[in-house]
Amino acid sequence: MRVAILGAGPAGLYLAYLIKRRDASAEVRVFEQNSADATFGFGVVFSDRALEFLNEDDPETFAVVAPHLESWTDITVVHRGERVRIDGVGFAAIGRLDLLQLLQARVRSVGVEPTFRHPVADLRELGDADLIVGADGVNSLVRRTHQAAFGATTTHLTNRFAWFGTSKPFETLTQTFRRTELGDFNAHHYRYAPAMSTFLVEVTETAFTRAGFDRMSETESAVVCARVFADELGGRPLVSNNSVWRRFPIVRNARWWHGRHVLIGDALHTAHFSIGSGTRLAMEDAIALDRALAAHPADMPAALAAFETARRPIVEKLVAAANASGAWYEKFADYMALEPLAFAMSYLTRSGRIAPERLRQSSPQFAARYARRMD
Repeated sequence: MRVAILGAGPAGLYLAYLIKRRDASAEVRVFEQNSADATFGFGVVFSDRALEFLNEDDPETFAVVAPHLESWTDITVVHRGERVRIDGVGFAAIGRLDLLQLLQARVRSVGVEPTFRHPVADLRELGDADLIVGADGVNSLVRRTHQAAFGATTTHLTNRFAWFGTSKPFETLTQTFRRTELGDFNAHHYRYAPAMSTFLVEVTETAFTRAGFDRMSETESAVVCARVFADELGGRPLVSNNSVWRRFPIVRNARWWHGRHVLIGDALHTAHFSIGSGTRLAMEDAIALDRALAAHPADMPAALAAFETARRPIVEKLVAAANASGAWYEKFADYMALEPLAFAMSYLTRSGRIAPERLRQSSPQFAARYARRMD
């Protein structure tokens, strides 16, 4: 089998590793337009149970990744200067470049050498591969080439966000909300290394315009955001790395494959960054696709149909939760009218996945504190 994979992010690298590990005779090529050491953003975050899939399906890769994870068992919501701790909502994080380099090493361990700095402008450059995989992200060439066949759509939320970093390590994943003369700001921040943290800043469209971010350089934006969150940062600066302002793209596809082409990861679906599932979904897509290929080695249409049939219900459930979370953030400025504890409850239940009984079990200290306040 000849497989061409566009994109050397977590989805593409992990799929290449899985296919070649299972079938040493497979010809697997990976093409990436950026260099091997290029990355955008800082850390990636997983919910505390999100890596269970990796430990169950591939304990060897899990053992390679696990020592590099920063983990914690609670989250913190900061509103009106009050810190509300929510117990039992754990996460783990790793530097994005660290994760990519670990996956690059896994791919090379099975004899696949990704081709970096190789932009593909036309799918015909890939020749007669039996399978062409679009693991090439939000701006996927594979999806754009066959947009009508995939039934592809891309829409955008209205809030703006930019990824920064800081040398201040945070104890937990923290959501900090600030109301300023410029408008309403929110920061998603968490450590991904002992001395480094992601610091993602989100603003309403009103704040974006009033602050003049559209006219600022990355450095100027970092200075303004560091000033807004000076208390949380302890006076430390924000670090830029392609920290441009974006609106979150919602990518959907009515059909997941077309002929010998299939999509995975962000090329197929996006999940709002607030639920920490994007990288998990990408790697789980790779696992599901490899399983389908193994089950139908001589029938590519059957394999791709099996992949979509098995995987779609799982993805749609997670994407629905991500959409609900993204919708809450679109209105976070309105929810800031709530007092801190009620605001934290609104935040915690934003995706619709946490029923009262589950909350009492997962976060007993927070649930008890909230119940006392409401009595």
